[in-house]
Amino acid sequence: MLSKKSVAQIIVDVLTEAGVKHCYGIVGDTLNHITSAIKKSDIQWIHVRHEEVGAFAAGAEAYLTNQITACAGSCGPGSLHFINGIYEAQRNKSPVILLASQLVTSQQGTDFPQEVDFESIYKNCSVFCRQINDPTQARQITTAAIQAAINQRGVAVLVIPYNISLEKVEDNSGHRIYHPKPIIRPSDQELMEIADILNKNTKIAIFAGQGVHDAHNELIALAEKLKSPIVHTSRGKDFVEYDNPYNVGMTGIFGVESGNMAIKKCDVLLMLGVDFAWSQFYPNNATIIQIDIDATHLGRRHPVNIGVVGSSKSTLAALFPLIKEKNDTKFLETCLSLYDNAMNKLNRKAMPSKSTIHPQYLTELVDKYATNDAVLCADVGSAMVWACRHFKTNGKRRTVISLKHGTMANAMPQALGVQKAFPERQVITLSGDGGISMLLGDLLTTIQEKLPIKIIVLNNGSLNFVELEQKVEGIVDHYTHLQNPNFAKVAESMGLFAISVDDSDLLEAAMQSFLAHPGPALLDVKTSANELVMPPEIQRSQVMGMALYSVKASLTGKMGDVVNLLIDNFVKK
Repeated sequence: MLSKKSVAQIIVDVLTEAGVKHCYGIVGDTLNHITSAIKKSDIQWIHVRHEEVGAFAAGAEAYLTNQITACAGSCGPGSLHFINGIYEAQRNKSPVILLASQLVTSQQGTDFPQEVDFESIYKNCSVFCRQINDPTQARQITTAAIQAAINQRGVAVLVIPYNISLEKVEDNSGHRIYHPKPIIRPSDQELMEIADILNKNTKIAIFAGQGVHDAHNELIALAEKLKSPIVHTSRGKDFVEYDNPYNVGMTGIFGVESGNMAIKKCDVLLMLGVDFAWSQFYPNNATIIQIDIDATHLGRRHPVNIGVVGSSKSTLAALFPLIKEKNDTKFLETCLSLYDNAMNKLNRKAMPSKSTIHPQYLTELVDKYATNDAVLCADVGSAMVWACRHFKTNGKRRTVISLKHGTMANAMPQALGVQKAFPERQVITLSGDGGISMLLGDLLTTIQEKLPIKIIVLNNGSLNFVELEQKVEGIVDHYTHLQNPNFAKVAESMGLFAISVDDSDLLEAAMQSFLAHPGPALLDVKTSANELVMPPEIQRSQVMGMALYSVKASLTGKMGDVVNLLIDNFVKK
């Protein structure tokens, strides 16, 4: 006869069997029996101060470890607070399970205080979302949830009414979690069709995204054979940039002229694991071949000539023998030369300045003094641009940025999850002043959980990226000013080691001291408020927008802002 266990205990047992190591959240009444079961298990509970932070942290841990990670909250507002971080995890294809505890079943549907219909809310940002209504199905449904999260690459939401969590039932342990790893590649006929196009053309560009994460060697070998420049997305940076003599940078708003030109001027574009959303950066006349593990991605951003399903690693391994070695390097050399020039332009501000601290220089110092396997988490906004452009990867370093969901305040919470997963690695954030202040309370989590993350605040007194967007559209910036505290003093009051810097000459020494501190630390840096993010190709509409902004700003008494903008971006170095 099978022993009886509470539903809460069965759920935690399944999580443990699946390899869950951490659960992020805030305790509460309807969650109490689940947290009691976690307390008796090998799973560590990480007590955050805001549930959104817990979801960000769990998602970042799952993203880098490729292991299922949990977060949990109480009924009503408690589990509702996870929503933004859950969207982030879902869009990153991070295997996360949310345990959303719920009111007792007899109170549901009565507009009882704190009642929230979690299934209707979370079904749009998950691969699995179901409430356990029958206690005898606890193991079966929990197993199905975890299997969906792992194999469909996303978030599973398990809604658990309080009275159901208390129920004791016989635990049928026959349900198991499967994680098959099939080899997926195009058919032989599809491979021959692709090879035929590649063998007949010389101006071939490779566009690589996150889908090449395990195919670095195959990617470089193919580029060598085709004499092709490799352009990468921001999400592909970690896997493409390093040890790559064919790298010509990124395209898109974060990119450089060489990456943009390689794609625009090629005759054939070979897309590998790319789901790049901005259609204006695709070529107009090239033959486009797209290879992706997900068939729904084929042609959804821009029309393609050939679209096939396959993982980058297995597909390139099968395609490689069919490709003929090329000798013409003219297109490649042109792109590489342009790349060198583009990077030299970007690096002009990556140096000390007498009048201001350029964020490019700050990020170059992070790159210089960060450890060989450091993880850099960057906030959305200008911080993510400087991270993508100035923090170099090497095959061991990683970057974590909200590039698909594009949410504020992601960096510090994600760093918490990364540090918990990798306690021996250096974890650094590049946080905007708007981002850090949005979830500032969880600086306390660094102390309570003893997580030695290193938080850099780009303190420019504004929502800088939004301000730039307004100026490009010809709008006099409004509602972007931030009345900031001394973030270093705020951090010190919470128990962190903290330094504030507003002098470029003092920044390098401060950076070294900050990164060397053994515990959690914050570096508050007063950076230039006038920094422009220059795209690889400046459109006429952008020039006209900035000109219109300059006129309007002058007429409203902001001529000084216009002058400072021009001096900082076009005169000073």
